Amino acid sequence: MSQDSQYDEVVSTFGAAIERLSRSYEADPDKRRDLLQDIHFALWRSLAKFGRQCSLRTWVYRVAHNVGISHVLKDRRNQHSLESLEDVEDVSGPRGTANAIERRMDLDHLYRLIHNLQPVDREVILLYLEGLDASSIAEITGISAANVATKVHRIKGILGRQFRGESPHDA
Repeated sequence: MSQDSQYDEVVSTFGAAIERLSRSYEADPDKRRDLLQDIHFALWRSLAKFGRQCSLRTWVYRVAHNVGISHVLKDRRNQHSLESLEDVEDVSGPRGTANAIERRMDLDHLYRLIHNLQPVDREVILLYLEGLDASSIAEITGISAANVATKVHRIKGILGRQFRGESPHDA
């Protein structure tokens, strides 16, 4: 399979997940478009080296998350603070009903909370929310599956408390 056809497969299969991932790493719409472009370029370039040592899904997430983390670290080195996601567009479609508006507000709030996590914790929870299991997340992040499971449990608790407006350290 050629590099271009592999890339087409990646975009058709994982395009929406890659967009959600870029949304979680970058709040500013212009910077997010740049990040998304960087992710797509890195994916296309990396496919030349993809030797099926892992699943295509794992490879895509690993590359995309590495680019996302690099983006965040570079932004922090440039002393720019992470911005809120207040102006992020809703990926679920038009906001026609009160339930849709409430859902969007809840989703935006959750993304803001995730956006404020440390890069490794953010990576773990985003992969978990994409439906990956602990062993797949471990393969992508380089941490043990047991550590992934512990992190997911801890992060879910922190996010849940923060979402309800409690202190993240309340028990």
